[in-house]
Amino acid sequence: MNWRTHTDYRVYLVTDRDLCLGRPLDEVVLAAVRGGAGAVQLREKHATSREFLELARALASRIQPLGIPLIINDRADIALACGAAGLHVGQSDLPPEDARRLMGPNAIVGLSVETREELLAAESLDIDYVGLSPIFATPTKTDTHTPWGLDGLRWAREHSPLRLVAIGGIHARNASEVVAAGAHSLAVVSELCSAPDPEKAARNLLTAFR
Repeated sequence: MNWRTHTDYRVYLVTDRDLCLGRPLDEVVLAAVRGGAGAVQLREKHATSREFLELARALASRIQPLGIPLIINDRADIALACGAAGLHVGQSDLPPEDARRLMGPNAIVGLSVETREELLAAESLDIDYVGLSPIFATPTKTDTHTPWGLDGLRWAREHSPLRLVAIGGIHARNASEVVAAGAHSLAVVSELCSAPDPEKAARNLLTAFR
């Protein structure tokens, strides 16, 4: 399947098992997908490689037959081993050109950008989106640069042709203004992982695109 042309990025779930209120990760992910989440990134900073792979295989088998891509954070080896639809890398991870070579022409490759310079440099890369991070300050990711804010997001939309996946401090109350400022996609962690009803929370986020 060519995931590059068959993905709805509007609501993009980035996982964090610690925020799932004690629920199994697959339960939270599947509920969010039912509510309209169109892409899922598995982010596991503390799992062993074997644990990460087991989680990835389990999720891929559940959501990819539904047409929802599983995108692995950082780890090309895990992405390849589980047959994931894509790979997301940061500025200090595997270079995007190597990620594309390893993942193939039909896979999704995303790149985090935290500065205007990084955003403009990304235009020459064979990637599917940039993760603009962070839009607002967020407790789930503390090792980031100054937040872009809505003004920075508007600048990014005006100066870059790339798909902008906004992440950082996004929730139902500010989702509409983030979309209005230029985001093509809302990437969220706690807004879905910690939601009492992830399905309903995903539906609420989708309304920002109406």
